[in-house]
Amino acid sequence: MKIYIHWDMEGVSGLMIREQTWYWEDVVRPEVARKGLELITADANAAAQAAPDAGADEVIVCDAHHGGGNILLDKALKDSRVTWHGRSRGEGNGKPRWMPGLDETVDGLMLPGHHAKAGTPNAFLPHTWQLEWEDFQINGMSVGEIGIETCYAGYWDIPLILVQGDEVGCKEAEEQFPGVVTAAVKQPVDHDTCSGLEAEAGRSLTCEKVKEAIGILRTDPPDSFKPDLPMTARIRMKTELGADLACQREGVQQVDFKTVEKQLDRQCDVVKWIVDAGIE
Repeated sequence: MKIYIHWDMEGVSGLMIREQTWYWEDVVRPEVARKGLELITADANAAAQAAPDAGADEVIVCDAHHGGGNILLDKALKDSRVTWHGRSRGEGNGKPRWMPGLDETVDGLMLPGHHAKAGTPNAFLPHTWQLEWEDFQINGMSVGEIGIETCYAGYWDIPLILVQGDEVGCKEAEEQFPGVVTAAVKQPVDHDTCSGLEAEAGRSLTCEKVKEAIGILRTDPPDSFKPDLPMTARIRMKTELGADLACQREGVQQVDFKTVEKQLDRQCDVVKWIVDAGIE
């Protein structure tokens, strides 16, 4: 059994403030930024250990937040069953690709550290990929990064089996993907802050849920998210300029002043048409 663990950062255990998460912003204190990196590294190590303990033969861990570079790889778990990708883009068959290592040999997808989609009220740092994107739809279904990544995995019939994050992001996953196991490690206080479990307790809960998800995958796996083809991907931008720029790309149609869409022949092209992330 092969498990793919695709890490974002907003939903990490013990990470409660914007400054720890969007640490590239102006006037961020270096010691606070460092704490955020330590928290995601500890979470990633715990989950990477929990998956083989639950019976996974192989685990691929991908650091995706802000393109990667957040997990401190010099402190990453050393285990022959675990492969680490420090960036969200790598190579496949000698060509650039998004989510390196995700292919038909993977049995289940886990999305820890994740967050609610753009526009979600009462959520911690909700957004969808780019802050310019106000809404993203797949065949009329509004999704966030959880849905986009699950659609991408659906191309290979890989089901989403676990999401970790705040209560709001976990609820989004449960409503859109029945059967997914969730680990709600915190509760939003406002857009920029959370409260919730201490980091160690959050990791303990996440490890329990990782093992539960692998058990379900083995006995009663959920369906993959494989939207009907041709698939319509639509983005509503926050500005008219954003839509104008998007329409300069091949095959992109303008729906209204702020909305663009494209017809796609593969689920794995869900975002390739707009940000060149996918497979050849």
